[in-house]
Amino acid sequence: MKYRLSIVLFLMCFFALAQEQSSNYRSKKVSVRDTIVIDSVSINPSRFIVKDKFGELIDSTLYIIDYSKAVLTFNRTVTNDSIIIEYLRYPEFLTKTYNQLDRSIIVEDTKDLDKLYKLSQPSESTSFTPFDGLSTSGSISRGVTIGNNQNSVLNSELDLQITGKLNDKVSLRASIQDANIPLQESGYSQRLDEFDQVFIELFSDKWKIRAGDIDLTNKGSYYANFSKRVQGLSVAVNLDHPESKTQMTASGALVRGQFATSQFRAQEGNQGPYKLQGPNGELFVLIVSGSEMVYVNGLLLERGENKDYIIDYNAGEIIFNSTFPVTSEMRITVDYQFSDRNYSRLVAFGGANYETEKLKLGVSVYNENDAKNQPLQQNLSEEQVQILADAGDDNSLMIAPSAIPEPFNENRVLYRKEIINNE
Repeated sequence: MKYRLSIVLFLMCFFALAQEQSSNYRSKKVSVRDTIVIDSVSINPSRFIVKDKFGELIDSTLYIIDYSKAVLTFNRTVTNDSIIIEYLRYPEFLTKTYNQLDRSIIVEDTKDLDKLYKLSQPSESTSFTPFDGLSTSGSISRGVTIGNNQNSVLNSELDLQITGKLNDKVSLRASIQDANIPLQESGYSQRLDEFDQVFIELFSDKWKIRAGDIDLTNKGSYYANFSKRVQGLSVAVNLDHPESKTQMTASGALVRGQFATSQFRAQEGNQGPYKLQGPNGELFVLIVSGSEMVYVNGLLLERGENKDYIIDYNAGEIIFNSTFPVTSEMRITVDYQFSDRNYSRLVAFGGANYETEKLKLGVSVYNENDAKNQPLQQNLSEEQVQILADAGDDNSLMIAPSAIPEPFNENRVLYRKEIINNE
């Protein structure tokens, strides 16, 4: 066993030596001189051979070798004009020069101070401050209009804009707008849903998310074109490929009112007010602020005291300004939303478009319905719901008792019904 182990160790040393020789072994053919510099580093004395140009060994007494300096010196004249030197170099990790500092950036110790160099670390701060890149702008104004044969009117206008970058790729945009309109609560806006437009939007080059007032539009298709303003959430994504482009959108919202359209012909010289009616002929409808779109002979008008018309959302009336004369040849169409708070109404809209150089495909889905199990103005008991379900389409059976017993209260004034003289 010991002999086998010795043989294995011997073979390992032999292969290691062979590998070292193969990597550090050198052979040079040089011309004969008195002093020859063999290499730039020290050489290994374990192997050094000098041959003539015919490959015959030269007697070692004819030369002196300095292994540390790798210098060969002949002490006698050699008849050959060239020789062959075979030797071993030390490994590179032994002959390599190691420095703690880079010599190229070290200057001499002179009195010329202008040529001195100083090494310093960059002092730039990489700390990130949230919302540091946002900027706000806007205005708010108040005015009073007074005249004969009319009451005083308070006019107000608000415009607040917030824009900026959250980081290198994501930007933010927000807005609150309200202009020149008396709204539901005592003629001025008191809640966020009463402003003309309130939204916040995050976007980048490839996607966009918007919450608040969003406009659902489908005008690029031949079928089911519509434009509606709702309150909800909208997401859009753009996917660009080398040879195609894909766009995907999805929206979900809670509708503030029911959509309706009112059409009528104007009267000669009558600037208004013109009453807007509901789909069932209702005369007193509460218009949702900012939801109307007024067309005259197919042309879209602009709202405002200095524009084409003003509208009273409480009374559901539209008045045309004197800068827009009205004639009997005008056909007026008003698309709007009116407050119908019987049920919560939900809207969902989504679609995708795929486009290449030669092909264009698109699909969209729209759904709008009432949350029938969530009435806002009345709460039906299970018994009343069952009566309505059993009645079907027969209106005469859609009668459910709504009277409930009330306990006696001595503090309440009550009257008793008596029949006197059959009356």
